[in-house]
Parts: sequence; structure tokens; C-alpha cells
Amino acid sequence: MSSLALVTGSAHRLGKAFAMTLARMGYSIALHYRGSVVEAEQTVDEIRSLGVDCLPIRADLTLPEKIDFLYSLVDEFHAPLKVVVNSAAVMPVGSPLDLELQEWNAALDLNLRAPFLIARHAVKRMKDGGLIVNISDVGAQKPWTRYPSYSVSKAGLESLTKTLARAFAPKVRVNAIAPGLVLPGGFVTPEQWELLVKRLPLKRAATLDEITSALEFLIKNEYITGQTIVVDGGYSLI
Repeated sequence: MSSLALVTGSAHRLGKAFAMTLARMGYSIALHYRGSVVEAEQTVDEIRSLGVDCLPIRADLTLPEKIDFLYSLVDEFHAPLKVVVNSAAVMPVGSPLDLELQEWNAALDLNLRAPFLIARHAVKRMKDGGLIVNISDVGAQKPWTRYPSYSVSKAGLESLTKTLARAFAPKVRVNAIAPGLVLPGGFVTPEQWELLVKRLPLKRAATLDEITSALEFLIKNEYITGQTIVVDGGYSLI
């Protein structure tokens, strides 16, 4: 029986890349998504085409009871849970004076509280060891005034990573990956994206493989816990 990996926010973009990487490594996939129904169906088909089992699970992780629901389906998979990747996130735009309280709460609930609750469920199921990987952002260490709730939530996620790594040792390891510029979001124009990329010391955005290889490294090297692997092309230097 193959081991199981749970990836949140894995219908598309970077979350999908993590799920596809794990599938190619032979893991069965519990593929979480919320609103991206069509993209989730396509990703499930792609994973199953590799000869790997894939269970799509739709849930709003800002609601704690939906995290309970998610794990009720994970438990039906009848495969040992070995890897969890917390990739689901939201990035509200707005200065500290303009950001609505609802948007602040949404970011903290999904980007920070959900990974905490998901990790608590996971460690109870990883009796024979496992790995939890939180997807942070180079913005965790940057004073991004346009994205205060996002940057604060990611900074908190990196602190949570260290706390859980110490609490869950020695059987379960907890690490984080902090990407820099990878895929442009809908909140920047192509021109703005190009200007951002040109500021980087390496003068280009990351490829998906360059980000997902960090996950492969954390799986293969079992002597790393409580660390954030920064893959940012030098963004943190500027």
C-alpha cells in the first residue's frame, strides 16, 4: 500500500505543482480545494493518469468543522498519512488603514489557523513518523504595507513551524518553504511583474520545479526540522 500525502489548495498553481511532485514520487494524493472546481477535476485526472490514487476533497478551511470533515474523508483512504503540505492561502490587498476586518480575519484563519489545526490532526495519524510542510512566502520577512494580513500570517506560520517542530519531534518533522516570485497573481499587471523580476539578483522568476525540488529535499533529508527553506532568487537580499 502506498503512503498518502495531503496537499491543501492543490487544484492549481503552486499547490498543484506540489501535488503532482508527490504523485510522481509514488504517493497517493488527498487533493484539497475550495472554489476551483474545474481546475481540481483536471488535476485529479492528471494525477490518476500517472497510475496514482487521488481523492478530491472540497472544504472551506476557514471553518474548523470543515477541517474535521476533511480528515473524516482522509481516514477513509486507508493509507498511512506521511506528508502534509499546507499550501492553501489568500492574499487580501489593502493598506493597514484600508483593509477590512473581514479580510484580515480571512487571511489569518486560512493562512495561519488552518495549518495549525491541520497539523494537530495530522500528527495524531502519523504514528510511524511523517513530514508537515508549511508554504510560507518571502513576504513573511518583508514589511509589505499593501498586504498586511498576508505578510503577518506568513510570519506567524514560520514561527508556528518552529513551535510545532519542537512539539512533534522526534517522529514528525515540521518545516516550511518560502518561495519568492514564481507565478504572477491577478493583482499585478504583466508590466509590474516584469519590474519586480528585474529587481531580483538572479533577474528571473523561479520555475515550479525549482520550488517543488525543495519539497523533495525535505522528504529525502530526514535530519531537518523546524527550518524554513527560502527559494527566492535573492529577493530576501533586497
